[in-house]
Amino acid sequence: MDEWIYAQSDPSERLARLHYFSVNKKHDSGEIELRITVKEFATPEIGSLRFFAMADLPFDGTTNYQPSGWANTLLGALSECLANCRKFPYEPGKTAGSATE
Repeated sequence: MDEWIYAQSDPSERLARLHYFSVNKKHDSGEIELRITVKEFATPEIGSLRFFAMADLPFDGTTNYQPSGWANTLLGALSECLANCRKFPYEPGKTAGSATE
């Protein structure tokens, strides 16, 4: 196991190492680059699910859904997040707080 986890003195600190990935998603009017951040927690809060991945952009301005995924491996969390990115359409220009006329 990596030494960095021992820097955390209390599990409530939620120390995590970050891993970054990039993927292109096609949509009706073109292509968007998504960045996915995977957090690797020193001490998992949910059982053995140590990795949490989340895309950087909301896909739907109404619900602000951001694809994500939990797993006990980095590959598992990244794969689940990517599966959710593929499952839902991206709607450009519809972000939270944008004015609708």
